[in-house]
Amino acid sequence: MTSPARALTGTALAALALVACAAGPLAPSSQAGDVSATAFELPPVGAALDYQLGAAYTPPQGVTLVTRDSTASPAAGLYNICYVNGFQSQPADRDVWLNQRGHLVLKDSSGKPIIDPNWPDEFLLDTSTAAKRTELASIIGRTIDQCAAKGFKAVEVDNLDSYLRSRGRLSVNNNLAYAKLLADRTHARGLAIGQKNSAEQAARGRAEVGFDFAVSEECHRWEECSSYSDVYDSHVMDIEYTDDLRGTFEDVCDDPDTPATTTLRDRYLVGPGQSGYAFDHC
Repeated sequence: MTSPARALTGTALAALALVACAAGPLAPSSQAGDVSATAFELPPVGAALDYQLGAAYTPPQGVTLVTRDSTASPAAGLYNICYVNGFQSQPADRDVWLNQRGHLVLKDSSGKPIIDPNWPDEFLLDTSTAAKRTELASIIGRTIDQCAAKGFKAVEVDNLDSYLRSRGRLSVNNNLAYAKLLADRTHARGLAIGQKNSAEQAARGRAEVGFDFAVSEECHRWEECSSYSDVYDSHVMDIEYTDDLRGTFEDVCDDPDTPATTTLRDRYLVGPGQSGYAFDHC
């Protein structure tokens, strides 16, 4: 499941290669293109996460880990993850994708763009050939560059599972090969990269793509948290939503399979003071 609150993919800024802060666990990264590989910092284990895709606001006291959209700025003094919609278009970019990048939009047999049925303003991106994957990685890579330039320490790339909505026109191998290009770009910029959802691809995501951690929406609700932790160990974070809990949030936190970094949010990820806002963490 994907969060209902998505903002626009940001426009490109100048690429900056950043070396991770000294604090926290460091890991070597892959080489991408002609950019020298750097070290990156993994997200803190067992941290209090605030998931702020719908609105960027001052995190509650005690929060040490924040996810924000690539168009936002990092929260000062915390570990920040940058959200990037890597496998589908963003709604306000509709005309750009149709008029300037139409060959990179996945189409059905009649030539019509294939959309996400749950997100009718989002086109699926065509990862079916090596040439298209390379071109897409260059475009989305500029957003990753922006995340690095702003000072984010990691990226989470959404919609790895777009092949499931492709009407058979994309394969899991297509998407994993494309994800590998994005992972290489991310590591070369000195950032860690997280697998977003797609529990069934955790082992391949770790081994073949090079994802460093996992971000799950509702792994407790769908009883799939161990699918991530079996692969990523303690480097898993989960977001559960108030409108579809399995039991109470106390039950969620008491479940031994629930990641230590688990957050409760309202479905639309609104900010404090807005109707429906909810935040809690294990």
